[in-house]
Amino acid sequence: LTNTNITDAQEMETIWTILPAIILILIALPSLRILYMADEVNNPSFTIKSIGHQWYWTYEYTDYGGLIFNSYMLPPLFLNPGDLRLLEVDNRVVLPIEAPVRMMITSQDVLHSWTIPALGLKTDAVPGRLNQTMFTATRPGVYYGQCSEICGANHSFMPIVAELIP
Repeated sequence: LTNTNITDAQEMETIWTILPAIILILIALPSLRILYMADEVNNPSFTIKSIGHQWYWTYEYTDYGGLIFNSYMLPPLFLNPGDLRLLEVDNRVVLPIEAPVRMMITSQDVLHSWTIPALGLKTDAVPGRLNQTMFTATRPGVYYGQCSEICGANHSFMPIVAELIP
């Protein structure tokens, strides 16, 4: 009642193990190429270095003689009507639209994350490491973000505001 030819199918097992592996490799190689091409930085118009501190950001416009400023969250007493509570800062990062911008991001003390969701940006700020990201904004406006890393007791009070102008 048993057929011994069914149990000895080593050739078939080899084929259905190797064939999916080959298909996965054929799918992965173009994807990895596109992933690395998306991370390349080519001829940025502006380079801005962002340094995360507890509980503020320092920005350096390195292309313009080292213009450096700190960006703190505005306390509720200093907010104007229409300002967003816990998201407004005293000094915004001002950037041009339709120009490639390179952001170099690091941290002074603990892990932070420089995040502006509307621009599709999220880069970790690691002490002792300089990460970079590249973006080109197409629409003017004010874009808000926050540190999205649990970097301390007041980590949610590290807002990021980028003002994009023509």
